[in-house]
Amino acid sequence: MRAKFVMSEVGIGLRRNLTMTFAVVITVAISLSLLGIGLLANSQVRVMKDYWYDKIEVSIFLCGSLSEGQSCANGVITQDQKIGIQKDLQALPVVQEVYYESQSEAFKRFQERFKGSAIAQNVTPDQLPESFRVKLKDPTKFAVIESAFAGRPGVDIVQDQQAILEKFFRLLGVLRNGALAIGAASVLTAALLISNTLRIAAFNRRRETGVMKLVGASSFSIQLPFLLEGVFAAVFGWLVSTGFLAGFKAIVDSKVAPLLTFTQFFTWKDVWVASAWLLLTGLLVSGIASVVTLRKYLKV
Repeated sequence: MRAKFVMSEVGIGLRRNLTMTFAVVITVAISLSLLGIGLLANSQVRVMKDYWYDKIEVSIFLCGSLSEGQSCANGVITQDQKIGIQKDLQALPVVQEVYYESQSEAFKRFQERFKGSAIAQNVTPDQLPESFRVKLKDPTKFAVIESAFAGRPGVDIVQDQQAILEKFFRLLGVLRNGALAIGAASVLTAALLISNTLRIAAFNRRRETGVMKLVGASSFSIQLPFLLEGVFAAVFGWLVSTGFLAGFKAIVDSKVAPLLTFTQFFTWKDVWVASAWLLLTGLLVSGIASVVTLRKYLKV
């Protein structure tokens, strides 16, 4: 009977403030969705790091006809220099594998990467250098390769792919932190709106709560319907936000992933984990906002 009474009081409260309740649900949904986007952005950075760091290589570009470095002053690399560089690379303990890429192979890969663009039509195989692609056992040991081969006769440039990726991931990190900050600010806004809605509800029902106190109802019994109103608004908002995140994931899988095949994207597991965090956040924020508001404005 008590549970039925509490639920009826919750229903009455929601109906009396239907417009405010709707506004709270929408605000919570938008706030949690923005926070969810931030969480998925964090998952995306993690997935891309795991994917790309496993593929990091050191590129040793060899002297060609267009090379202008001091180590290429004697012209195109000779066969003996090429063999010596390959043997020295394979002898280093930090090296896991060494791949040789000829000019024709470099041209083929270039054409595949820039297929359909104007630049692909203006490049010939002799303009692209030969290179050794070196996979390290520990990608942080680039300095060992650089000190051994930078400036060596026949070697034009020693390039670390990790340095390029770090700049990209720093940019992604800034965007991720921005999304999380916007989400957190939106959640704070939702908490203030929940607090304001409960304050209005408590004021509108002050006569009923006064009668309940006179007949011996406990403070918790009087405050519980108000607390549940905030919780229900948070749960409904969370359901909407979860639907939004699921739709966002479906769009990424169907529209974005086929176009960007060079990387991986966050999984459905990441979506459900983010959804769980959003539910916890919504319940926590609504609970704290409700308790603080009721203690201040519901004097029983």
